[in-house]
Amino acid sequence: MVSSTHEAMHRIFQKDPALLTRALQQVLGVAFPEPRDFAGMNIDLTEIEPVERRVDTLLRAETDGGPYLLVVEAQRQKDERKRGSWPYYLTYLHEKYRCEPVLIVTTQCSATARWAAEPIHLGVPGSPSLTVRPLVLGPDNVPVIADAREAARDVPLAVLSAMTHGRGSKAAAILESLATALKTIDADSAAAFAQFVDSCLDDPQVKHMWRDLMTAMQYFWRHPLAEQVREEGRVQAKAEMTLRILEWRGIPVPEDVRERVEACTDLDQLELWAQRAVHAADAAELFVDG
Repeated sequence: MVSSTHEAMHRIFQKDPALLTRALQQVLGVAFPEPRDFAGMNIDLTEIEPVERRVDTLLRAETDGGPYLLVVEAQRQKDERKRGSWPYYLTYLHEKYRCEPVLIVTTQCSATARWAAEPIHLGVPGSPSLTVRPLVLGPDNVPVIADAREAARDVPLAVLSAMTHGRGSKAAAILESLATALKTIDADSAAAFAQFVDSCLDDPQVKHMWRDLMTAMQYFWRHPLAEQVREEGRVQAKAEMTLRILEWRGIPVPEDVRERVEACTDLDQLELWAQRAVHAADAAELFVDG
């Protein structure tokens, strides 16, 4: 299941697509052309065969040099399956839309960033038929913005800084600067950005400090995104409880069962599966109706 941190690390670019191209240009030094317009696209890359493949965020950027497809993948940890999925995403999108795909990986972890940046070679060693080089935004290249005036100059980039570095020694200075900068933009955008940051703070003390800072911004917890984030947390907790019940009872949980439970976003369905987990003799019985 995607966590709220996972969601925030790519949804910020749905909120402000221009941040993505600024990050490519300013953080990664990529000579990406200036977009005239952006459009969100369907993230489902599933073909006729029943194999589900979805990217996290997919944006189409219109530039003077032609359109680009910006594929954003959020990674909390290494996942070797991505070494196969990412080349598929890019070749599928290029074939379907006939424009250039760009893969950008975001992460809060330096080790994950180094892993994600490794080129993916497919074919004969030394003479690969296909090479994919992901562009990675992580702790080693996203700037640490701990000055309120600097944060106010580019609030979305300051938000990305807080989401990326919110677990480090400079977290307090970063968050205090961002809290000041959020007062300079419209309330709805500030509320959305505040929720993105809240979702990415794993340290309980740091999260508590951030919520204290945000309490003064009374619109924050009334913003619709707040309920969305809380709902995502309830769904994740219910899915984890369902799987734990089976494990506590000594019932093996096959990978396909685990993936189906973790992929479910229907709280009522998860509640039903949790009830069945208490009595099921086999993990597959979760999905048997009647």
